[in-house]
Amino acid sequence: MQLHQNIKFLRKRKGVTQETMAAAVGISRSKLAGYELNVNPPLDTLVQLADYLGVTVDVLLRESLSTMPAYALSSLLETDQYLKGKSLRILATTVDAQGRELIEVVSQKAKASYLAGFSDPVFIEELPRFSMPFLADDKKHRVFQVDGDSMLPIPDGAWVVCSYVDDWTQLKDGEKYVVVTEQDGVTLKLVYRLKDRGEGLLLCSTNPIYPPFEVRMEEIRELWRYRLLIQ
Repeated sequence: MQLHQNIKFLRKRKGVTQETMAAAVGISRSKLAGYELNVNPPLDTLVQLADYLGVTVDVLLRESLSTMPAYALSSLLETDQYLKGKSLRILATTVDAQGRELIEVVSQKAKASYLAGFSDPVFIEELPRFSMPFLADDKKHRVFQVDGDSMLPIPDGAWVVCSYVDDWTQLKDGEKYVVVTEQDGVTLKLVYRLKDRGEGLLLCSTNPIYPPFEVRMEEIRELWRYRLLIQ
């Protein structure tokens, strides 16, 4: 059980003292100190602690939060905040024998199955994968193959390295993202927030023969920010 370590870890991540958190939850500082050490709180207090820390009781009890990669931790802690990825889940990923993150490769052929399998660890494990040591290790990276000529000068068949977006509020208007939606599958586009017409995105091609189109946030399953091109 990870309860005691998680309470302390999440309190520090939140940037509050034991006194502040104890007052907010309605317990004494000494009781909170005990819960962070080795004392199990009663059920009603456990629920209050989970609510204050912004996680479910199950996560508080079971997950080893302090050992999670940064991208996975952010995804997990933000699953109940719609604009930060309510429909996202803990990202299925792969690691090498030393526990280092690998970069999975999604080819044009694999795109047909990706929408159904992106959350399936078995499917992700079957994708080709490699490592790029110079990429930041606090983000999850994946490679997607471009399909078509809608994003010229990026040509059909090129490969783009992207980083996983776990906070939708940090989208940069006019930048390239791989967007995974239920209707359109996996597509590379320029992205703009539709702040004046509810929460959604405008997806644009660099090739003018392809008209822009809108997607609602609830249709989005994954967002990956373009980082570099491999040809």
